[in-house]
Amino acid sequence: MNQQSMAGMGAMTDQVIATDFLFATKSDIKMIARAITESATPEVRETLTQYLNDSIDKHQAVTEYMMGKGFYHPYNLTDQLNLDLRAAKTAQNQANNNNKQ
Repeated sequence: MNQQSMAGMGAMTDQVIATDFLFATKSDIKMIARAITESATPEVRETLTQYLNDSIDKHQAVTEYMMGKGFYHPYNLTDQLNLDLRAAKTAQNQANNNNKQ
């Protein structure tokens, strides 16, 4: 049994992990921004603002990583669409192959 099937992580590639991390940082940014607007004290707002800035920095780093690896094309819709279609086709093929086993 190879390491990928043993761990059940065959579909977890660098691209998938980076995309999940990018989506998570976007979610963090939204939630922290909302919390800032509802915070009661300046100290809480200051702490949450630092968390927000940290999350924005993480988002930027992940975006740059993904762009450098060719996983993300935010400035070229055609390239991004082609990449997304290939990823969807790969996921569909993997699901079909898993169902045959």
